[in-house]
Amino acid sequence: MLWDVDGTLLRSNGVAQRAFDVAAEHVLGRPPGEHEVRMSGKTDPLIALEILLFAGLSEEEAHERLPEVVERLETELAEARELVREQGHVMPGVETVLAELHDDPGVVQSVLTGNTAANAAVKLEAFALDRWLDVEVGAFGSDDSDREQLVPIALDRVRRLRGRDLGPEDVWVVGDTPRDLACARAGGARCLLVATGRYSLDELEAEDADELLPDLTDTDRVLKLLRS
Repeated sequence: MLWDVDGTLLRSNGVAQRAFDVAAEHVLGRPPGEHEVRMSGKTDPLIALEILLFAGLSEEEAHERLPEVVERLETELAEARELVREQGHVMPGVETVLAELHDDPGVVQSVLTGNTAANAAVKLEAFALDRWLDVEVGAFGSDDSDREQLVPIALDRVRRLRGRDLGPEDVWVVGDTPRDLACARAGGARCLLVATGRYSLDELEAEDADELLPDLTDTDRVLKLLRS
């Protein structure tokens, strides 16, 4: 089971978005401006790159400054851990589903997220969700800025670190955006989409995921599906 983080497991309710802008301002020496970069489903490096381009940097300059922004972003978010906990929340049904799957010896569950590994850790630890996830075998935006490359990375890690020789057909990707589905399809995995993020149920219905649910509150149904 590979879980998306933002919009699927939890919401940080603007804390992460502000961290991006502060990080960009720190590196640029000026505010990046009132951009409309849509973050849902994207990797952290891709979001940061789009903000730099919006701020007027050339492609070459933006790529040069990108590592600085990502590093500063991780610092800003780590310092905002308490704000994430105070202002954010866990999605309904998540804790029950994660706890049940954690106790299932036939299941390995981790994350597949656009967050860098450091940023994912901050968010998951803020709500103690990491206790049910084998984060070491996950795949992150810090592994590849192209989300569609992440399923093979997770499969390689679970093979090397846990000795579990799993194929794409054994994998469920659970997310809340069309990019989660594209990532699953690129990796040969199945995909459950939930309408708990920025995309409505109607918008996600057009994406033809393997399964689509409004949320994870029907935990019995979710567990039966993911164990299938």
